[in-house]
Amino acid sequence: MKNTFRGAAVVAAVAALALAGCSDPGAGDTTGDASPAEWPAQDTDLSGTTLTIWAAQNSNTVPDSVVAGFEELTGATVEVVTIPDPYEQGVQTKVATGDTPDLAFWQPTASQLTALNAKTNLQPLDGAPWLDSYTPALRDITGILDDTRYATLITTPAVEGVYYNKQVLEEAGIADLPTDWDSFIELGRELKSQDITPFYEMGADRWATQWWVQVQLADAAADGLWDRVNTNEEKFTDPTIQDAIDEYNGLIEEGLFNEDIKTATFEDQGAALLAGDAAMVVQVNSFFGQLQSLADTAELDEKIGFFPISPSGNVGTFIPDQSNALVAFKTGDADREAAARQLLSYWLGDGYADFVDAQSTVSLQDGVQTPVSVPQALLSVSDSLGDSVGSMQALAIANPDLYIFLADMIQGTKTPVEVAEATQSQFAELAKAQGAAGF
Repeated sequence: MKNTFRGAAVVAAVAALALAGCSDPGAGDTTGDASPAEWPAQDTDLSGTTLTIWAAQNSNTVPDSVVAGFEELTGATVEVVTIPDPYEQGVQTKVATGDTPDLAFWQPTASQLTALNAKTNLQPLDGAPWLDSYTPALRDITGILDDTRYATLITTPAVEGVYYNKQVLEEAGIADLPTDWDSFIELGRELKSQDITPFYEMGADRWATQWWVQVQLADAAADGLWDRVNTNEEKFTDPTIQDAIDEYNGLIEEGLFNEDIKTATFEDQGAALLAGDAAMVVQVNSFFGQLQSLADTAELDEKIGFFPISPSGNVGTFIPDQSNALVAFKTGDADREAAARQLLSYWLGDGYADFVDAQSTVSLQDGVQTPVSVPQALLSVSDSLGDSVGSMQALAIANPDLYIFLADMIQGTKTPVEVAEATQSQFAELAKAQGAAGF
C-alpha cells in the first residue's frame, strides 16, 4: 500500500528546489491568474482539445466517470497518466524540469503546494463557480497558500482517528466510547486485562506510525504548535512533541499493541480489526478503503465504527491526501488553461453527482446527496471534520519523515529521543532549503 501522506525525502526535496532555481518555492511569477469572469461555461465546445491529468496508482481510476461525461459534453479528449510511486517525488521532479500536465491530483496542504512552487506553476482557483456549493465547514479547510486558492477538494479530507470493532467492545462489556485521551488509554488497559489486543499497529509498513503521535498533538495544533515549529520557536525535541513520542513508545512497551507489531503490514491491520483479533486502530480514510476491499457495506456497518480522539476530547486531526484534491497548472497555453478550469467546473458542477455515486463517497456539497452505499464509519469521519484541527502535513511548512523514525523506534534501532532529534534535523534542513525565516 502506497503511503500518500509521507513527506518527500530531504535529498529529493532539496534537489527539486535546486532544479526549480529558487530558494523560496512559494515565490515567483503570478501572471496569468484566472479571474472569476474567466471561468468558461461547463458545456463550451472543446473539440480538438486534449487535456492531461496526472494521477497516482491509487487515484488513476477516480476520474473515470467525470472524464466520460466531460468528453461527451464538450468533445474534448482527457488522458489520465499514472505517475509511478512515490508519486509526490515523481511529480516534483517532473515539474522542476518543466514537464507539467494540465491537471494533477495533489495533496492540498500549504507545504505540498509550496513544494510545487504554486505561485509560479499553478493556476489560482479563487472565484471558482463551485466554491459556494461546498458544505461551509469544508470550503476553506485546505487548498490555500498565502491567501490564494490553488487546489480544490473533490472528496472529503482524511481524518486521523480511531477505527474500532463494535462487536469486540460489546463482548467486552464496553458501553461508552472514550471521550478523551486518558479514557482512550484506560479502555485499552481494560481490554488488555481481558486478554484482548487493544491496539494494532503496522510496524513493517511504517507510514501509519505517525498518527499515534499526531492525534496527541491536536490540542497543541489548535493552540498554534505548527506556527511555532514553522518559525523555529518550538522544536520536535521540545516537550510537546517529545512527550507524545514518549507516550507512544510507553504504550508499546506496556504491551497494549499486537505482539507482531514489528512485522505487521497494512493488510494485516485491516484483516485483524475486521476479524476482531484487535479492538482498535488509529488510522486514516485509506484504511477504511482496505476494509471495503474485505467486506461489504452491511458487514462494515455491523462491525466497524469510528471516533476522533485528542488529549482533551473527541477532536479529529485532518490530513488531506493527493486523492482528495486537484490542482491546475500554468502551461503557457491560454486555451488549455481555460479548458482545465472548465473541466474542474464540470467535475464540481454537473458531473459531481455522478462522480459521488461512482466513487461511493461522502458528498462535499449540500446540494448533492451522499449515496446510501457509503458506510456509517465514513459518515462519522466526515462529521468529525467540522471541528477538526490540522495535522503536521496540513500545517507545517515541511513534512519530515517522522513515520520512518518512529518505525525505527518500534524496531529498536532508535530511542524516542533520537526520533525527535532526527525529525528536527530533517525538518530544519527542509525549512532552510525553502528559505524559511528562523532557520
